[in-house]
Amino acid sequence: MTKWTAADIPHLHGRTAVVTGTGGLGLETALALARAGCDVTIAGRNPEKGAETVSHIVRAVPGATVQFGKLDLANLSSVTSFAQHMENEKQSLDLLVNNAGVMLTPKRQVTNDGFELQLGTNYLGHFALTARLKPLLSKGNARVVSLSSLAANGGHIDFDDINAEKNYRPLAGYSQSKLACLMFALELDSRSRAGGWGHSGLAAHPGVARTDLVHNTLGRRSLEGLARTFLWFLLQPASQGALPSLYAATSAHAVGGGYYGPDRLRETRGHPHPARIPAQALDPIARNKLWEISEHMTGIAF
Repeated sequence: MTKWTAADIPHLHGRTAVVTGTGGLGLETALALARAGCDVTIAGRNPEKGAETVSHIVRAVPGATVQFGKLDLANLSSVTSFAQHMENEKQSLDLLVNNAGVMLTPKRQVTNDGFELQLGTNYLGHFALTARLKPLLSKGNARVVSLSSLAANGGHIDFDDINAEKNYRPLAGYSQSKLACLMFALELDSRSRAGGWGHSGLAAHPGVARTDLVHNTLGRRSLEGLARTFLWFLLQPASQGALPSLYAATSAHAVGGGYYGPDRLRETRGHPHPARIPAQALDPIARNKLWEISEHMTGIAF
């Protein structure tokens, strides 16, 4: 695979995309898509931050078609409202990048619907969003890209305590949520092919990138936050971390069911390349079980 960069993104005029997350990887993903001529909706829970992100992109890409949509992934009612808004505004949807997330919440917190916060935001919210947007996604050869993480390699879906009601550990919860995102992408692609849904599922991870995820979740004064602040040079820029997502979303060489990450230093940095898939994500029985549990928890079926 050649050293693919954002300059290799094809022209996307006439294409529409939704990217969740208004900062970091979400901002860089939306910016690159807008530069390629895509009509981009940036979805997030904070309208003020969303407006700043839209302004940033418009300044960088004069004439860009970009707008903000209010979406709280930790609230299924908000997910439904956002999807209804999109159906009213758009004829179809070509790209959905399930990017937004939270990381390593120190104490167990729950979403508006009672899900452990990391599982609910990173995974179940995106599961529900994809289901709600299915009518728009099914009108063309759409791609759904779900953001996983290197943490998924050490993750395990605890089917006996998936909501961490018995035992909550921050890293285990985060790793489980990101493994679930990867399993969802692979299962989505499989079910879409079997059911003729008309869209494909792909996954990507950014390696180790400079984003505000740790600062926003743990705070700048936490040990992890201080490391993020003062050891920034060990992390690749967010624009580089966004490349695997952009590759999965736009490259003609990216395939449904594919998983992409950086190609160097054990997938921590570099250019897009096929990533290693953890064993549980390769297990179709486990993926099917996770899917059925997700439909039951969210009350939303594809």
